[in-house]
Amino acid sequence: MLDCCEPLEKVKEKGISFGKLVCLAHCAGAKVEAFRTNQSTLDEFRNFIARCSTSDDCHVISSYHRSTFKQTGTGHFSPIGGYHAGRDMTLILDVARFKYPPHWVPVTLLWEAMDNVDEATGQRRGFMLISRPHRDPGLLYTLSCKHESWVKVAKYLMDDVPNLVKSDDVRDVHKVLSVVFLSLPSNFGEFIKWIAEVRRREDGGQNLCEEEKGRLSLKEEVLKQVQETGLFKHVVAFLSSVNSCCRNAPALSHEANLPDIAARVCCQGAELLAGKSGSSKRYCCRETCVTSLKANGDKPITLVSGTVVNGSFEQGVDMLVPSCPKILNCCDSSPNSCIGIYPAGNDVLTALLLALPPETWCGIKDEKLLNEMYSLVSTKNLPILLQEEILHLRRQLHLLKKCQENKVDEDLGAPLC
Repeated sequence: MLDCCEPLEKVKEKGISFGKLVCLAHCAGAKVEAFRTNQSTLDEFRNFIARCSTSDDCHVISSYHRSTFKQTGTGHFSPIGGYHAGRDMTLILDVARFKYPPHWVPVTLLWEAMDNVDEATGQRRGFMLISRPHRDPGLLYTLSCKHESWVKVAKYLMDDVPNLVKSDDVRDVHKVLSVVFLSLPSNFGEFIKWIAEVRRREDGGQNLCEEEKGRLSLKEEVLKQVQETGLFKHVVAFLSSVNSCCRNAPALSHEANLPDIAARVCCQGAELLAGKSGSSKRYCCRETCVTSLKANGDKPITLVSGTVVNGSFEQGVDMLVPSCPKILNCCDSSPNSCIGIYPAGNDVLTALLLALPPETWCGIKDEKLLNEMYSLVSTKNLPILLQEEILHLRRQLHLLKKCQENKVDEDLGAPLC
């Protein structure tokens, strides 16, 4: 999820603005309140620091200019680690240890360091309050701007699709899906991502801990709920009608081969586990193996193991895969060729359609069809797990739209969905 709002390569090269950091926190599902210094006061800031310094559920991140502290460098982000009420001082952490250790500064001086204009955006710096939501969002899917095509895809979904469905030819759900899916931009599959869970092979062996089983169970429940929607049935029927296996949606066909997916995910997982995400060094997955684990009467669990190499470095990586609760009849192919291992195009496309803003469909001219589409994409009657998953995707889509329009530094608020 770190590629939402700004590609990591660009962050490493040029840094990230306060607005895009706030966007990233929203996109990752955190509860966020953000303030520029002209939107708050010194006394409010002091109260927030005092409150969050004694709470496990609230953290303050400050965006300030180093020169106020007589330090080299320019803008920096730091979490606040504590507050000394008697001396009215605050502890600044994550300050680049090779130059400066964590240090205490007067709250008034930190406020002064925040109260200046960032030349890159023309906006004042500030601070944000961040806390965890009641559950991790994005259990199965997330949006990404890592690939440069994300701008085109976001524009297509938010601007072009509402115009496409206004056509007089759009007279049934099949035609709605046709005009949406058959015009998808290239590299669309890079825009919506399946969230995989990876671990070092030596960390788990052939067993899953209770926490891993719990997370996998939640993923499978969300997947089951996607498949039980009326919209999913229409998507499967449409994909079947265009003579494409339901795991090979238009523009997503390159994602349909599980060993290929596993190889990429294992490489990315090895980079993250080694603390080298975005490294220029090439990671290569030498082999992958798909196995089914079953122990102590538990239901089978799909485990994909890969061996990742990078020069002399070698790491065994496991990927835990949620399974389809039932085998789907995929077009004219045998059921065994669509064994229900995910990711799959049909559930991905269903989730994305559900995540589009409700006003996307308001241009449909046939009133009966319009009401049918509203019923199919409504989130009100979805089970709570799926509802939260879809609303999180919708928030991400709104945030990426703001990024595309260069408005994230103008509006720090969370998107309303």
